[in-house]
Amino acid sequence: MLNLLETIQIRPLSDSTVVIQVGEGINEATHTKVKTILNLLETNPFSGFIEAVPAYNSLTVYYSPIDVYFSNLDKGVQTPYEIVKAKILALMNQSNITETTNNRIVKIPVVYGGDMGPDLEFVASYNGLTPSEVIKIHSSTEYLVYMLGFAPGFPFMGGMDAQIATPRKESPRLAIAPGSVGIAGSQTGIYPLETPGGWQIIGRTPSRLFLPEQSPPTLLQPGDRIQFVPISLDDYTKDFGVKTWE
Repeated sequence: MLNLLETIQIRPLSDSTVVIQVGEGINEATHTKVKTILNLLETNPFSGFIEAVPAYNSLTVYYSPIDVYFSNLDKGVQTPYEIVKAKILALMNQSNITETTNNRIVKIPVVYGGDMGPDLEFVASYNGLTPSEVIKIHSSTEYLVYMLGFAPGFPFMGGMDAQIATPRKESPRLAIAPGSVGIAGSQTGIYPLETPGGWQIIGRTPSRLFLPEQSPPTLLQPGDRIQFVPISLDDYTKDFGVKTWE
């Protein structure tokens, strides 16, 4: 069983949101608690609950203060925040809570280097490696998706080998191609849309991360495990039927 009340802190963020602080730092144990609380709230929503958005070590819970207040008039004079906090604590105080895990593994094909990964050489040089060694290290790791943010479907992942950690670019690019795979510090990520950005771009995937025509509208979800698979430029255009982004 999982003790969710240990180290948990709940605080108001606004008149319609609360933050559930689960722990500190970025680690898998805290992520498991975040996912478990998210599952509890989504499967046992209180009246007025709108949604809960997970982060590395917290969740932000959105609710309707009016719905919360008027659905609890029989419980005395309480603010919506007090009601929501009590309901969250009661939910997490259940004695039969088990961990929520997601073992889905998603393989992401990547063309490394060249026009697809213009910063691969820099990442290699910065770390005293060859480009081939960077590719091998980057594609030999299994990454955990902790959260989505920045742009729709952008995965923030943990697990990158420190051997290829590289600082962000001093001057961000004004436009980064959709599908670009980058490194920033000790993190790696994938740009789902054309946006500005300062990550070191080492490759590109033909996989679409933002799928507005589907539900959910993102390829990846928190809890997914990612494996990057090196492919050739011919594979990118031939096997996946995707033209090079200009």
